[in-house]
Amino acid sequence: MQGEPHYNLSILEDKERARAREDAGDDIDDERYEEAVDIVQRAGQASVSMLQRKMTIGFARAGRLIDIMEREGVIGPSQGPGKMREVYVMADRGTSGGEE
Repeated sequence: MQGEPHYNLSILEDKERARAREDAGDDIDDERYEEAVDIVQRAGQASVSMLQRKMTIGFARAGRLIDIMEREGVIGPSQGPGKMREVYVMADRGTSGGEE
């Protein structure tokens, strides 16, 4: 007969703290974030694959940069697989793509 299970809940608490930090925007520490913003603003559109190609970075990093830009209001939400995202603030124009 087996005894009662004992769960280590600190693992879940660590994940919750990490998620809360992420939601608070503390993960904008990527040294290439500004470069990524500049690329999508100049292109007028954004996608993970575009950042991968132009910045020669991996899928995970490009995806994280896209997620941060969406959360910060630089780009719009996903329009579906294979579709570019709308850029809300264009480079050197100071205009918002969503205001017409």
